[in-house]
Amino acid sequence: MAHLFICPNCGNRTTSSERTAGFRREARGCNKCGFGFLFELLDDYYPAPATGFIVCDQDARVLATGRGVFELTGFMEEELMGRDVVDALQLSNGDPVQLVREWGVRKLGQQLAIRTRAGMEKNVTADFFPAYDEDGGLLVALTPRSH
Repeated sequence: MAHLFICPNCGNRTTSSERTAGFRREARGCNKCGFGFLFELLDDYYPAPATGFIVCDQDARVLATGRGVFELTGFMEEELMGRDVVDALQLSNGDPVQLVREWGVRKLGQQLAIRTRAGMEKNVTADFFPAYDEDGGLLVALTPRSH
């Protein structure tokens, strides 16, 4: 069975018959940008070029951010690390995060607003994916949209 993965840093999509890197129990890394791990998806996903990814732990705290997040939010990765993603970005609706965490289902195409580091409100389309490994967590994909 092929597993689908996406790099939360560069958005590169890959498939593999293995979830780990060879015979090791380590997570697969990105062959394109060298990022330390890939996020597993149930279905393939085609992000827009300007989409930024945020990886969260099982409590929705930010673990890592990918390319595009700084450009969209103005926040450096270290400013978001460890913070609740809903609070850190002041998401206009935190329900999708709760739904994904509680039920383990994807929530796609959510029309939300975030608050940037400069205090500006920005409209985004947000896609939320649950983690399917034992660590839990979620992947948040934010794509800017015009009013």
